[in-house]
Amino acid sequence: MSYIQYAGFAVGDGSRFYHFDVVETVGQPREFTVHLQSEAFRSSSLKFQDGPDICFKRVERELARETHESRAQSHLEVGQQEIQDYVNRNYPRKRLRGELAAQA
Repeated sequence: MSYIQYAGFAVGDGSRFYHFDVVETVGQPREFTVHLQSEAFRSSSLKFQDGPDICFKRVERELARETHESRAQSHLEVGQQEIQDYVNRNYPRKRLRGELAAQA
């Protein structure tokens, strides 16, 4: 079992780097860094306060895929598709009256 703890972020070169500590019941604690382009906040509905959450979910997914033969990489990146999926899930587009009538 793993516990993921958000440890802060740093800004640099048009990016944000989110840091996480992963503590496991067995073994040494590990550090993860997730890179997120600052442009993602301008070109989508992603908000600055979403940064830690979307990056946390990225670490969580990597740990879930981890096996004894293939450990999760400690430096990760959030891709454009992940951002779009996150925005669609957390900020669903509001339907206009015309769209509701057309679907009926």
